Amino acid sequence: MLWVGIMSTQVMSIIVPALNEASAIQQFLESLRDRAGDAEIIVVDGGSSDDTFELARDRCDQCLRSPRGRARQMNSGAIAASGNIFWFLHADTEVPADCIQRICDVFRDPEVVGGFFRIRIPSRRFVYRLTDSLAHYAGLILQMRFGDHGFFCRRAVFREIGGFPELPLMEDAEFFRQLRQRGRIAIISSRLTSSARRYEQIGPWRLTITYGIIALLTVKNDFAC
Repeated sequence: MLWVGIMSTQVMSIIVPALNEASAIQQFLESLRDRAGDAEIIVVDGGSSDDTFELARDRCDQCLRSPRGRARQMNSGAIAASGNIFWFLHADTEVPADCIQRICDVFRDPEVVGGFFRIRIPSRRFVYRLTDSLAHYAGLILQMRFGDHGFFCRRAVFREIGGFPELPLMEDAEFFRQLRQRGRIAIISSRLTSSARRYEQIGPWRLTITYGIIALLTVKNDFAC
């Protein structure tokens, strides 16, 4: 347990990009604080038109404003962060109770540069089991992952990569591609609970198939390079 003491939650920064999350941000941050202990929590608002910034401000260590765009927001949070480990979370996520301990455990291995959690969407609909189960194994084969899996990495590796590429789409997939080129990627089996709202808005089958096509095209481009 000595190593865990050295690798205390004080050296971990949790960076949350947010946009118009007033309906959920308060509960999210209260749950996150309860499970993340003294880890530094940074919320980066991308110009919300609701009360997201005001609601988050008193429930995190830093609440910043940034130009809209998830990559820009996460990079802004990383610049302000004090931790040696960065953990990037979406604001519609519920983290597992053992999240900090699990991240600390994987970094016992000096070859690990970062990693991600498995996810679960809280719905009984069959399409979501494809998303959080079958898609997980497809992602292993394709060596592809998206940001809803809660990427975490060493600060030094993040800076070596240059942060998230400021792309309008797929910034998370490109960041993950570069991250896995730097060393070993850890997969934490504890599940992040990810909201189904985006799937429900667009259509669960449509969005699941779209993600699959994007992953295949990205892998194809990797081979082309």
